[in-house]
Amino acid sequence: MNSVKEYFETQARLFSQLNTAPVDQVIARLERARAEGHRIFLFGNGGSAATASHFACDLGKGTIQPDRPRLQVISLADNLATLTAYANDLGFDTIFAEPLITLAQPGDIAMAFTASGNSPNVVRAVDAAKKIGVTTIGFTGFDGGKTKNSVDLNVHVPINSFPHIEDIHLALTHAICEMLKLPHAPH
Repeated sequence: MNSVKEYFETQARLFSQLNTAPVDQVIARLERARAEGHRIFLFGNGGSAATASHFACDLGKGTIQPDRPRLQVISLADNLATLTAYANDLGFDTIFAEPLITLAQPGDIAMAFTASGNSPNVVRAVDAAKKIGVTTIGFTGFDGGKTKNSVDLNVHVPINSFPHIEDIHLALTHAICEMLKLPHAPH
């Protein structure tokens, strides 16, 4: 990138090329989870952990509708004591899988945010979730990595740039929440 303008032009191009069909499927699965009382677990590393945390707030509070059940959302990146205990005692690659094994039940949703798609702790959590019977959703970039082929549903940003991927992932979470506030979210 040679300028701020070029950065935003790249971002605009990515948005215009984005396949939104998987995003619509994410919305439908979240609506189903809301209706059926299933929980949504969010996780990621670094900027993706921040996206997971931000999305947890927006889903949990920002989608409240008086005529519908509330979404039950947990960001696995937010409990520092649990995260560091697993990292210290069992290894960093267990920090999301172990809480999922403890908390998740069949029908719940595990949503991974990962630019590369190859973070060992994210891949391990997706594998653990699948063994439990949890629906797995990935938000990926680059070539999608191992996560792309492991999840039930993948939302992919086709670029090899962490900032662009993370910006689009966050924007998509905002769009998803806006759709979940509609009287009848599209499926």
